[in-house]
Amino acid sequence: PSWAHPFGTDDVGRDLLLRCVYGLRVSLLVGVVAALTATVIGTAVGATAGALGGWVDRLVMRLVDTISSVPHLLLGIFIVAMFRPGVWPVVVSVAATHWLSTARIVRAEVLSLRSRPYIDAAVSGGASRWRVVLRHLLPGVLPQAGLAAVLMIPHAMWHESALSFLGLGLPTHTASLGTLIQGARGTLLAGQWWPTLFPGLFLIIPTLAIAGLAGVWRERINPRRRSELML
Repeated sequence: PSWAHPFGTDDVGRDLLLRCVYGLRVSLLVGVVAALTATVIGTAVGATAGALGGWVDRLVMRLVDTISSVPHLLLGIFIVAMFRPGVWPVVVSVAATHWLSTARIVRAEVLSLRSRPYIDAAVSGGASRWRVVLRHLLPGVLPQAGLAAVLMIPHAMWHESALSFLGLGLPTHTASLGTLIQGARGTLLAGQWWPTLFPGLFLIIPTLAIAGLAGVWRERINPRRRSELML
């Protein structure tokens, strides 16, 4: 690191600060798109299971339990291995392995909302099952689903970084935080610490920032718990 290059340069002389900024952009793109996709899938599955109940609920939750029994990273490696390295295979891999927790959260929220008096009033008034789901249940679970999506973004970023670090995610010529750390392994053994440290910080700082944002969101959608904490 120097005044000309505050983060130093990589092994071929490229400015590491610019590489980290570009890599953060790519990692955030993967994280946001994968988190939103996984949230849509999880919300649809969880709302369907909670609203229909019965054998549909049991079948869906057994499917969720079966997929959850496989480690996320192992399942992600299996998915990306079927495609050529690139951004979209990583997005598909992360989304396909991260919708399970959202499905459980949404299902639990739907089961809680089904016992509310206004749901009974809507059913007594002749509202169909799908009208109740679309007009009453889904709006009630959107805050929880949105919070799950925000919390999933850093998780998806770390997942992408892990796949890229293993050489299975983005191609090496694409600058993401995972590929930058993967390319710095040799320089770390040679005593050059900055190619590993700064991409790692660019991965940790957004994680802490998003966690703080999620904490504020959680307090807003759950004011009762906030009042309990104040007491």
